[in-house]
Amino acid sequence: MANSRVQRLGTWLYRRAENVLAAMIGVMFAAFLFQIASRYLFNFPVGWTNELSAILWIWMVLFGAAFVTKENEEIRFDLFYAAAGPRLRKAMFLLSAAMLLVLYIASLPAIVSYVTFMKVEKTAYMNIPFDWVYSIYIAFAVAIVARYLFLLWRAVFGGAPKELEPNPNPETGV
Repeated sequence: MANSRVQRLGTWLYRRAENVLAAMIGVMFAAFLFQIASRYLFNFPVGWTNELSAILWIWMVLFGAAFVTKENEEIRFDLFYAAAGPRLRKAMFLLSAAMLLVLYIASLPAIVSYVTFMKVEKTAYMNIPFDWVYSIYIAFAVAIVARYLFLLWRAVFGGAPKELEPNPNPETGV
């Protein structure tokens, strides 16, 4: 019962993260259209749309990677991983997950320090403090640490990671 509640909450949170990402894409697209219209229809170029699009791009990439992209959707160089057997695959995964965890955890204090230091600077047009702009990287790093702690736990206590399927749907080839 408690497990199904947690699963439902996780699904609900995942859907809301998708909604936030879709909203960011929509706002970025609207800013892009506004920029084109103001420049070419009204001969009145504005700079804030460029700035907003750049900020939203940073947020979309990091927010999406942290909260929306699933583990099996990540792009990887898996030539050796796919050719390995279950035991070697598990060892490769454990090693890479441990290395990622060490690197992200070790870098967290420097990340927080840099982001908080950036409060002294502001964006050129919208006057947004850069610590707000780059704060998504802290959320990204913490989410990646949490994800890999979970994946490491699952790999240690749950067996070898799944084999990679080069052709998931034999009928379509996709």
